[in-house]
Amino acid sequence: MATPKQESKENRAGEGLAVEQVVRHVAALIERGGLKPGSQLPPERRLAGDLGVSRPTVRAGLQALAGMGVVEARHGAGTFVTAGPPRLGAQPLGFLAALHGFTRDEMFEARRVLEIGAAGLAAERITGDRLAPMSEEVAGMFATLDDPHAFLVHDVRFHRAVAAASANPVLAALVEMVSSLVYERRQATVERAKDLKESAEMHRRIYQAIRDRDPGKARGEMGAHLDLARQAQATEEEEPSLKASDVVDLPTGT
Repeated sequence: MATPKQESKENRAGEGLAVEQVVRHVAALIERGGLKPGSQLPPERRLAGDLGVSRPTVRAGLQALAGMGVVEARHGAGTFVTAGPPRLGAQPLGFLAALHGFTRDEMFEARRVLEIGAAGLAAERITGDRLAPMSEEVAGMFATLDDPHAFLVHDVRFHRAVAAASANPVLAALVEMVSSLVYERRQATVERAKDLKESAEMHRRIYQAIRDRDPGKARGEMGAHLDLARQAQATEEEEPSLKASDVVDLPTGT
C-alpha cells in the first residue's frame, strides 16, 4: 500500500505528464499548420475537454508555452500564438553561464558574431516599420542620460530591434536570449557608467547606417560600439561598489 508521501509524488508526476500533454497538443497544432503566428488558441474549456484534463492543467501548460515564447496571453482576449520571433529568456543561458563560468570577453565575442551580422542584414532588409522602433529607442537613450537604469532598458531594446530588422527569426531569438543575460548582468554595474552620451551617439550612428541601407557601415559601427562597450563594462566591474554606509557618512553638502 502506498504511503501518503508516495501518493503525493505520484500525483505530481501525473500532473507533470498532463501538462506535457497540453504542450505537445499545442505544438502539434502549430506543426500541422492549424495555428499560425498571431492565431488565437481554443478556449481553456475546449482544450480541457479535448484532452481530458482539468482547466488548471491546461492553464499550467499554456504558462509553460508562454515561458518558451510560443504563446502570449492577452487580458480579456485569450491566448495567442506569438506573432514575432520567439522571446527566449535568459534562464537557460544563465544556467550555463553559472555552470561553466562564462567570461565577459566570451559574452562579447558571442555578441560580435551575432550582432554585427544582424546589423548588416538589417541594413540590407530594412523597412519603415522595422526602422521606427530603433529611432524610438535612440531618442529614449538621449532622454535618459541621467538615469542609467532607464538608459540600459532602451539600449537593450535597440539591439533587439536591430536583430528583428534582420528579418531572420533564428538570429532575432538568439540575440533576444543573449541580450536578456547581458541586461541581468549589467544592472549591477550600470550606475558606474562614465559616458552614456557617447554610447547614445554610437547607437545613433548604427541607426543611421541601417536607415541609409549601408551594410558595411552598419557592421563597422556595431563592431566599434561593442568594442567600446566591452572596455566600458570592464571598467565598471573593476570599480568598487559604493556601500550603504558610505552613502550615510557623506557630508550633507556633498
